[in-house]
Amino acid sequence: MSLEQQNEIIKNEIATFNARKSLVSAAIIIIAAFILNFFLPDDPAKFGVLCTIPALLMILYIFITKRIIEALTIGAVVGFIMCSKPGSNVMWTFSDSLLNTMMSEDIAWLIIVCGLMGGIISLIERSGGAYAFGVWASKRAKTEKASLIWAWLLGIVIFIDDYLNSMTVGSCMAPLTDKHRTPREMLAYVCDSTAAPLCVLVPITTWSAFCGRILVKNGWQEGDASEIAMFVKTIPFNFYAWIAAIIVPLVIMGVVPKIFGMKKAYQRVAEGGPLAPEGSEKISILASDHGDEMNIPEKPRMFNFFIPIIVLVGATIFFDTDMEMGVLATLLVMFVMYMAQNIMSAAEFWDIIIKGIQNMILPLMLMVMAFVFADMNEQIGFTKWCIESATTIMTPATAPMIIFLVLACTEFITGTNWGMYVIALPIIIPLAMNIGVSMPLAVGACISAGVFGSHICFYSDATVLTSAACGCDNFRHAFTQMPYGIISAICSFILYAVMGFIMA
Repeated sequence: MSLEQQNEIIKNEIATFNARKSLVSAAIIIIAAFILNFFLPDDPAKFGVLCTIPALLMILYIFITKRIIEALTIGAVVGFIMCSKPGSNVMWTFSDSLLNTMMSEDIAWLIIVCGLMGGIISLIERSGGAYAFGVWASKRAKTEKASLIWAWLLGIVIFIDDYLNSMTVGSCMAPLTDKHRTPREMLAYVCDSTAAPLCVLVPITTWSAFCGRILVKNGWQEGDASEIAMFVKTIPFNFYAWIAAIIVPLVIMGVVPKIFGMKKAYQRVAEGGPLAPEGSEKISILASDHGDEMNIPEKPRMFNFFIPIIVLVGATIFFDTDMEMGVLATLLVMFVMYMAQNIMSAAEFWDIIIKGIQNMILPLMLMVMAFVFADMNEQIGFTKWCIESATTIMTPATAPMIIFLVLACTEFITGTNWGMYVIALPIIIPLAMNIGVSMPLAVGACISAGVFGSHICFYSDATVLTSAACGCDNFRHAFTQMPYGIISAICSFILYAVMGFIMA
């Protein structure tokens, strides 16, 4: 998309945006929340079904306006009003949550890793490595299906972490799929539906290390089995991950047809429309989407593409799946490589990194607000209430499908991925032990729910980062991916129902 097209879109948005109407709507919502606050119990744990109000309001706002940051902010403010005493300063509560979120280790890690990943991608583009790879790959992937299969295979190879997977594959494959006039929504679907599913199906990933630690800490350990060994027991029962990963090549090859939003995306491109949906340039980290002209060297070399990626994956594994160390090691190697080839000066090297970090500001803002919204949900007891309400109808046979269904819904609303596991697994593990549910099956249902929810959530980290790397608006990415996620979820629900009765 050219700079002129971007400016035209921005002008249209400004022209059609009704600030007064938006202000009145927000004011009505806030006033209604303050009025409701006088009739609520002092203890948020006693809210019951009322704790779903902020989540439902936020989802409704997103579908009406398609403006996600505003929806998260309004939903969080309403939730903080509800769990504050009448007359208290809600702005302080919101400010404290925002400050605590920004000071948390998770957000600091996200800013460092994702920001620097944006720098790495910009450096690969500037070095000519991405261009050389595109030329090489285009000679082998001569059709749209072939280029998407390449993206799928590259996603399988980079299995170590979903962030690393989505950002690397999306940014590297976008130029190639663009040549075949592939809608960005399709590339984003392929990347997103390969990243997280692979991470819970392979034992040597950041997801397996994190989940394995939680399992053991909360009392599920057989003898002296390691954390990874316990996680491995859940892999056969991560039904959603298996199905979602298998469906991707079927969609690419046309065995599973393009439906709903994805079908419309292909129709848009076929009619001469843009490859990326409207507004995608806001979140994209691709230089071409910002009208930036990359100064590609006269003789672009493909090893300037492959070596940084190999170092990134290898260093992440070497440092015990610590992606922060992997990113830092990669930048060091890239600095030496590019200086030795005289591709750029040291000053330009750091300027490009800063530009890459700037491109990540909107994705990072979305994730910060998602964490604030999740913090509000935790204070209001949303996830805990959902789980506790569902336990009243659980039996050894029905528990796996209920766990999957309830946690998939809560994860779609909260969008926290690992945050949901921290809250849910300490409840699910003792519950499964008490009622006699197969532990690998119950935990597998919980992990699968996290993957499903993150896939179709408009503001989850997986959705946001994949959208940024592929240059696709995150609302359109989640919306077009949703039907395939729901198909996988329905199949998974049936499998959990069947296996629940078989293993009861």
